[in-house]
Amino acid sequence: MKTRSSALSLFAAVMALCLGLSARSQEVSVYFSTEELPDLVKCLPAPPSKGSAAFNADVSRYRWGKQQRKDPVRSAEVFRDAVWTYEALVDELDEPFGMVVSKDATPRIWTVLERSLLTVDQIRVYPKAYFHRIRPFEFFKEETLTGEDDILRGEGSYPSGHTIRSWLVAMLLSELNPERADAIYARAWTYGDNRVIAGAHGQSDIDASRVAAAIGYSRLQSSPEFRSDMDAAREEFRRISSGEEGFVAIAEAVPDAILEIRYYGTYNFVGERIDGYEQPTALLSKQAAAALKAVSDDLKARGYRLKIYDAYRPQCAVDHFVRWAADLSATQMKSYFYPDLDKSVLFDQEYIMAKSGHTRGSTVDLTLFDMRTEKEVDMGGTFDWFGPESHPDFCGNPETGEYTGDNSKSPIGRSITPEQFSNRMILRRAMLSHGFKPLSSEWWHFTLKDEPFPDTYFTFPVK
Repeated sequence: MKTRSSALSLFAAVMALCLGLSARSQEVSVYFSTEELPDLVKCLPAPPSKGSAAFNADVSRYRWGKQQRKDPVRSAEVFRDAVWTYEALVDELDEPFGMVVSKDATPRIWTVLERSLLTVDQIRVYPKAYFHRIRPFEFFKEETLTGEDDILRGEGSYPSGHTIRSWLVAMLLSELNPERADAIYARAWTYGDNRVIAGAHGQSDIDASRVAAAIGYSRLQSSPEFRSDMDAAREEFRRISSGEEGFVAIAEAVPDAILEIRYYGTYNFVGERIDGYEQPTALLSKQAAAALKAVSDDLKARGYRLKIYDAYRPQCAVDHFVRWAADLSATQMKSYFYPDLDKSVLFDQEYIMAKSGHTRGSTVDLTLFDMRTEKEVDMGGTFDWFGPESHPDFCGNPETGEYTGDNSKSPIGRSITPEQFSNRMILRRAMLSHGFKPLSSEWWHFTLKDEPFPDTYFTFPVK
């Protein structure tokens, strides 16, 4: 009987080429060395002996696999699954995972997958050498479907490296996204069975390999480095799946902007900090932020800076507004923001709604700051004033920029001056010229025309 050390020596060169471990290991460290991992020879039963019921079952499955080759769709999948790279494997599983996974797109997820694969890949080397089971295509003196004959001939069949890898990745991805676990495991299952169809493995090889992957996965759990990498991967998955990865802080994208985040403080129409505003910052989709930077550069050349009141607004904040509006007794800020209105009409007149464009991430509320006077520009009304005085067409025509002085919409004859209307138009023209569209009821509110998430209402907090 071969000893573990002699078997490893015999197959070391072959496995280095086949696994690609040597090149990757120079760049990426494993969580455990081979000696620190479970010994599959001691964990798993020996492969079925010729003539046994289990061996005969393998023969039956081999014949089943040859029948499956007649299906062109399944055959194409078998060819894809035969590619011996981490990248090809993950490409097959990231669709059921629900997210593109790659070194560039998801570096944290990729790190834990790659390090885990490199680690668990090691456990198959010794049992392959120890048992040295003949491949099905060799036993039957036939060819593999995938043309792997020369690569696989002479290499032990038990266990299956492809299956260990696919089942391990399935367990990792399912831990990150348990809601998609059914689809992930279903695809990983066919991935293993496709090695039977290829003629590269017996079914008993595949069955044992899924157990082997679970053994390796269990060992990973005891590594503090692995757990830390998984935490980082979970956070990355959360950010990407929530849409947060598509956002940027306005302070970073538009460094000249001044932030006065009203919903982080108490000076707003509710009179308290709003749910979801965990820090006094403002977020926008990357596309909207880039457009806002162009607005800022344009206006800065004319002596103005942008002052931001609000941008991305999580759905929980909108829900907070709805609860506040339903409580007719909460009127402590009425004199500041809606003195001419009874609170009971806020829903009917759509000052408060169950959905907000802000929650899609490409809407911003803002005004101008005069760098010469070092004061906020007088717009003739405060941000979040509930009334017709906030409409862009109040006392003028926003399409032509003409001041008319028509204040007939104001319930008690309030008005704004020509200069105040002109100031509103300066902001409006700058925003429209860089891809934003206005709202008919708020002079401060603009949404990117080509917003990247037109149908998504995000929930992650402002932080």
